[in-house]
Amino acid sequence: MSQNIFTIKSLQISKKSPIESKLLDINFFIADSTALIGESGSGKSITIKAFLNMLPSNLELHIDYKSDFELNSQTIGYVPQNPFTSLSPLTKIKKQFSTSANRQKELLKLVNLESDTLDKYPMELSGGQLQRVVIALSLENDPKILLLDEPTTALDTNNKQMILQLLKDLQNELHFKMLFVTHDIDSIKNICNDVVILKNGKICEYGTIDEILTDPKTHYTRNLINASFTNKEFRK
Repeated sequence: MSQNIFTIKSLQISKKSPIESKLLDINFFIADSTALIGESGSGKSITIKAFLNMLPSNLELHIDYKSDFELNSQTIGYVPQNPFTSLSPLTKIKKQFSTSANRQKELLKLVNLESDTLDKYPMELSGGQLQRVVIALSLENDPKILLLDEPTTALDTNNKQMILQLLKDLQNELHFKMLFVTHDIDSIKNICNDVVILKNGKICEYGTIDEILTDPKTHYTRNLINASFTNKEFRK
């Protein structure tokens, strides 16, 4: 894996209004794989949108980072939450890629899918297969960092574990960094090194996965952990 650490010195998102209203104000680093965890509305999704330059026009972004690569569409890969809605249902898989036929086959092989998948429509594939197609699409440009927006939420337990192991194997092979956004600490305990706990657009805890799981410092984090391991999403 890369020895270079991707550091977000400052990530701030504010509403454009006469009185500034700050929605997010955080800083963290990604050595290899970092998880962003928090309740609904804590700032997870808006962080992903900031990286993808997808914030609505009424919001203002300030980002200061240190890295050996620029953040842009060529260096960022994105895996959305729901594979069933992230692909065009009436378009064959091969038409959803923007790369050559040979490269498409290479990408499918990386995610353990046969090349004949390219001639199928999304409706002909299972949830696990669809998510692997979405991961293959995210790797088209050989990204430096992969953004994962709750990528196992729509999957059953078996497919969830298969996707998590696949992501870990792909990172070992391709050496990209991961920012894994989830409400489910259980899902990332074997894949992420560090954890950022978000609450109301601020970081309330930050540490290694072992530190957070074995010695959480706040009641909020303890609730998140308990909810995760009892398969309940922690919501306001």
